[in-house]
Amino acid sequence: MNILIVLAALFFFFAAAYLFARSQKNNGLVDVFWGLGFVFSSLVALLLGRPAGALPLVVTALVAVWGLRLTWFLARRNWGKAEDYRYANMRKSWNPATFELRMFVQIYLLQMALNFVINLPSIVLNLQGQPGWTWLTTIGLFVWLTGFGFEAVGDRQMRRFKADPANRGKLITTGLWRYTRHPNYFGESLLWWGIFLMAASHGQRLWLVISPLVITLFLLFVSGVPMLEKKYAGRPDWETYKARTSCFFPLPPRKSKAI
Repeated sequence: MNILIVLAALFFFFAAAYLFARSQKNNGLVDVFWGLGFVFSSLVALLLGRPAGALPLVVTALVAVWGLRLTWFLARRNWGKAEDYRYANMRKSWNPATFELRMFVQIYLLQMALNFVINLPSIVLNLQGQPGWTWLTTIGLFVWLTGFGFEAVGDRQMRRFKADPANRGKLITTGLWRYTRHPNYFGESLLWWGIFLMAASHGQRLWLVISPLVITLFLLFVSGVPMLEKKYAGRPDWETYKARTSCFFPLPPRKSKAI
């Protein structure tokens, strides 16, 4: 089956990413390859399926725009820098004798599996095709554009904030960050809901809802929100910000007393 060929190609992609990161002694580089994995599997599926119509091409383009932007953003932030603290802590705490195998299986293969599952709407659409454009397709595109805007603008606001020496040690609480503590994660979740709506816009393949569900739950409860919230927990400025600002969904700031 073509879908197994896509999965096998993605395995070799992440294996190559692992070998490169290992040569650099920096497993944080896997984050840079994360977005590229989506672009890669979408293109492989498109070449295998050769679907008719504009929709597969549009969805592939949306995945590519998102994946390449994220790759560029993370490469500018991480390339040439010290290994991210998460992976550095693993290097220190894991058994050296099994470190490389555990890193490959627990980090790279897990990311490969998540990459594949989250990108299923694009992969399946490219392998099987879908007739025509519906009103639900248009809604899906609007949802994607909204989500992409939140992620891209949120990342840009954060980068500019950190680039100002006057903000060293401070929290960003302006722009989109005034309405949600994680506008970039909210945006990433939302855009995958948009791609799902486009891929299932004829009322078929509703099982592909697994894609936005997985990324939303993963960001909310596993690697995104919890890790950052834990990092800042206990800081007075963070607790004040947390008390008045929505965690995930953008909402007007709540009134709260300063801590």
